[in-house]
Amino acid sequence: MNEANKDQWETVYETKNPEQVSWTQDVPRTSLEFIHSFSLDKNVEIIDIGGGDSKLVDYLLEEGYKNITVLDISAKALEKAKKRLGAKGEKVNWIVSDITEFVPTRNYDIWHDRATFHFLTTPQQIEKYLQLARKAVKGYLIIGTFSKNGPTKCSGLNIVQYGENDLEIAFKNGFHKVRCITEDHKTPFETIQNFTFCSFKRESE
Repeated sequence: MNEANKDQWETVYETKNPEQVSWTQDVPRTSLEFIHSFSLDKNVEIIDIGGGDSKLVDYLLEEGYKNITVLDISAKALEKAKKRLGAKGEKVNWIVSDITEFVPTRNYDIWHDRATFHFLTTPQQIEKYLQLARKAVKGYLIIGTFSKNGPTKCSGLNIVQYGENDLEIAFKNGFHKVRCITEDHKTPFETIQNFTFCSFKRESE
């Protein structure tokens, strides 16, 4: 595990409230719209990659989804989410892991990633992620990254910007693109971050 990155994220989640970090969303509308667009039943296996203390899990539970996994490198982030959810959080499978070291024990109908993939900046990290996705995803994959018009860093860490074509090329081996959009995310401090969001369907072997 990249201990420096882990320590940085633990510090962020230990010292800052949701209104003090740029990625906070009261309602993750775009993510929910993509998930709903697949028209799958509520028993599907969903994983939120880098979910942290995002409220996506809250809305999925409220809508009746039964098999939800949230993965994050920061244990403190997941503890915040568990505390917020209370007893409802017992229905969720929580995993503390660097995504490049994650060893899945099941396959997922929906793989959701808002702003984790773009933190992988070396060819080796990116290839590990792609291999993992090809192994673990049996249905759909949703990726949200900073766009070519978005930030070049987040929390002091470098990121890789992606446009629609970039994501389509990255995931072409094993997935075909379903839909892409760009989105302006307004941060809690009233700045704008432009995202590229794409959904992909796993191709048959």
